[in-house]
Amino acid sequence: METLAQRAALLRESLQKSQSVTDAVVSILGSFDSRLSALDAAMRPIQVRTHAVRTAHENIDRTLRSADVILTQFDRTREAEREIQKGPHENLQGFLDAVDRLRSIERFFSSNRSYRSSDGVLNHVNALLSKALVKMEDEFQKQLTQRSKPIEPDRLFDCLPSTLRPSSESHPEGGKNQSHSENQQNSEAAVYSPPALIEPRFIPFLAKLAQQLVQAGCQQQCSEIYSEARASALESSLKSLGVEKLSKDEVQKMPWEILESKIGNWIHFMRIAVKLLFAAERQLCDQVFECSQSLRDKCFAQITRNSLATLLSFGEAIAMSKRSPEKLFVLLDMYEIMCELQADIDTIFVGESCSQMRESALSLTKCLAQTAQKTFSDFEEAVEKDATKNIHIDGTVHPLTSYVINYVKFLFDYQSTLKQLFQEFKREDGTGSELATVTMSIMQALQNNLDAKAKQYKDPALMHIFLMNNIHYIVKSVRRSEAKDLLGDDWIQRHRRIVQQNANHYRRIAWSKVLQCLSGQGLTSSGGSGQVGSEGGNSSGASRAAVKERSFNVLFEEIYQKQCGWSVPDTELRESLRLAVAEILLPAYRSFLKRFGPLIENSKAPGKYVKHTPEQVELLLANLFEGKQERT
Repeated sequence: METLAQRAALLRESLQKSQSVTDAVVSILGSFDSRLSALDAAMRPIQVRTHAVRTAHENIDRTLRSADVILTQFDRTREAEREIQKGPHENLQGFLDAVDRLRSIERFFSSNRSYRSSDGVLNHVNALLSKALVKMEDEFQKQLTQRSKPIEPDRLFDCLPSTLRPSSESHPEGGKNQSHSENQQNSEAAVYSPPALIEPRFIPFLAKLAQQLVQAGCQQQCSEIYSEARASALESSLKSLGVEKLSKDEVQKMPWEILESKIGNWIHFMRIAVKLLFAAERQLCDQVFECSQSLRDKCFAQITRNSLATLLSFGEAIAMSKRSPEKLFVLLDMYEIMCELQADIDTIFVGESCSQMRESALSLTKCLAQTAQKTFSDFEEAVEKDATKNIHIDGTVHPLTSYVINYVKFLFDYQSTLKQLFQEFKREDGTGSELATVTMSIMQALQNNLDAKAKQYKDPALMHIFLMNNIHYIVKSVRRSEAKDLLGDDWIQRHRRIVQQNANHYRRIAWSKVLQCLSGQGLTSSGGSGQVGSEGGNSSGASRAAVKERSFNVLFEEIYQKQCGWSVPDTELRESLRLAVAEILLPAYRSFLKRFGPLIENSKAPGKYVKHTPEQVELLLANLFEGKQERT
């Protein structure tokens, strides 16, 4: 307990000492706080002055930076001005960079109107930009005028596929010596290479100028400059090629021989214009005005409108001219080239600006189709109603027959075109006018006309020779042409029977009197002895006088002279007809001579009544149908 009391006393003493120390520390800290407050009060004015100095420095720095930016803009303005004064010709890129800098400067001062010099600088910059635009317009026009030259015909011909190039200057329509089907195949497989209208190295130069003008809002001026220069070059190119501006009245008054040649040239011109010149113009427009789809479509339409109208106007004049059979093939040629080019026209003349031009081309195609179809119908009607009276006296093939057959043969060169044409026009029953049906109608019309012409022959035998010749010519021509598959074997066999029927009719009508003369009818009576008596009779009862009256020589020579002047131009048919005559005449003549020859041989001047032997008659028959007079 004592120890515990001692320890408690020590602890109390320690606590008292700790309290004393604490009080001393508190006193010291209180002294520090008062001193710090006094120091802070003394430092506050210095801090305020320091902050003011720092703010002033920051303001000075900002002002200097702004001044530096403004001075830089002034320097850029002076540099740009020097480039603008030089113009775009020497250094286009430098000129365009200067324009870009001026536009940047303009935007800077427009957004910093607070600067006292902003308005003055803006006025100066805008003046420089206006000057630059004038220089760019002048340079754009100058470059286009210098670079836009007409394309010479030889250059255009070199761009054509080799199969479509003209063989000489006298045949500008190209491929003239080839058949229509060959030309069609060549055109379908042809590869065209549009010419470079402007040297490729200058196109980026023009494109940059155009872009700057468009960005400056000068679309109208830019379009007018470009369209005027290119349209003039295009029209000059077509003029050099041979394209003429003819009124529809001038075209329709031209003689057919001249017009036919011009149509052939027009077909070639259309192909060159669309596939080469117009395609090249479209390509150039797309390159120069890459910055604006609407502007390139508008410019292309302005450039090509007059040239296309000139070409289509000629086609329209032909389609609207008086129809005639000889025009059908050129109409088909024109329709064919328009169909061939339609896809190109739709691709090249794209956009709303070219819509009227596309419609004009399509309208011409339909007009040509309609005129060709009507001409086709006119031809069928003209064949049936052909009223020419100039039949050949020898019964040979009529010119109408050969004309119609050649016409039909040419039609078969246009089978694919005609098929497409007939699809444009449907019959009233809704079915298409197939080429086979139309061809059969033409053939029937021809046959009807031949039947009518045959009636002009007064000699029925010659009438059948005429029909036989013409129908045989038709059948033979069909068998040797593509019409064979179209008309079919039934049609051919039916008309071969018509040929044979006419040959039989001829043989019966022409030789009936001679065969009757050679028959024994009327020369014999029953009950004869069969021996030649003093009165000139024989056992059959025939009298020499009756036999002499038959006058075979007179009848035969009359028919022979006449039929030697008749013509069967086909060698095979002529020989078969001679053989057919010989088959009925020679046996009858031999029989006659065998039965009644002795009566005549024992008379005075037997040669007067029996002039020819059967062998001689056979030789004479070999002269028939040569179309020339023979003497017996």
